[in-house]
Amino acid sequence: MLSAKEQLEPLRYERKYLINDYSYGDVKQFIKFHPASFSEIYHERRINNIYFDTPGMSNYYDNEDGSTDRKKVRIRWYGDLFGKIDSPILEYKIKNGLLGYKVSHKLPGFTIGQPFIAGQLKEIFKSASIPDNVKDELLFLQPTLLNQYKRKYFLSADKKFRITIDHDLTYYGISVQTFFINRSVDYTSTVLELKYDLEHETEVNQVSSMFPFMLTKNSKYLSGLQRVFF
Repeated sequence: MLSAKEQLEPLRYERKYLINDYSYGDVKQFIKFHPASFSEIYHERRINNIYFDTPGMSNYYDNEDGSTDRKKVRIRWYGDLFGKIDSPILEYKIKNGLLGYKVSHKLPGFTIGQPFIAGQLKEIFKSASIPDNVKDELLFLQPTLLNQYKRKYFLSADKKFRITIDHDLTYYGISVQTFFINRSVDYTSTVLELKYDLEHETEVNQVSSMFPFMLTKNSKYLSGLQRVFF
């Protein structure tokens, strides 16, 4: 369990929309002409993640069952999916309903190839400057999924609301033998996330009501595992 002092980001809300009825181009147009005047704040980049779970897949089932309290554990980096990774970040994403926060720790660099050596990550965890209780939990977890997607970032004119849109989602299962297997690419879905601080919860409906999208429960971890293993 993570202590309160390890919380590195403020509590914030996330509303997610899994969009299949509109193209990625349509979604960008809706953002462009939104009355909140969203503007792009960062160049598009590729996000990569290795997710971890317990041997009994408790994080997966917590998401599938709609548990209010849920957690994801992942290593995140930007740029190329395979090869040398210079600045990986260990992230714990803790959520209670729509409200959540992230705890992040820097990790030593490593290289990803095929086959993928899970034992290599355990050695990285052991050598990393992270709390002992986190190390103990990580050594109990196992890698389950690798994914990559492209992300764009937007900010409202009043700087209260952020939007990210993700597309070109690619998933790889990680087998018991630590090979990447069952590659699956989702070219049709766009995932929009509307993010804002706790203090702006009373205003968010004014923003969300201007989108023609339905609020959905969406987890890339859940979706990815279902695509590559079920």
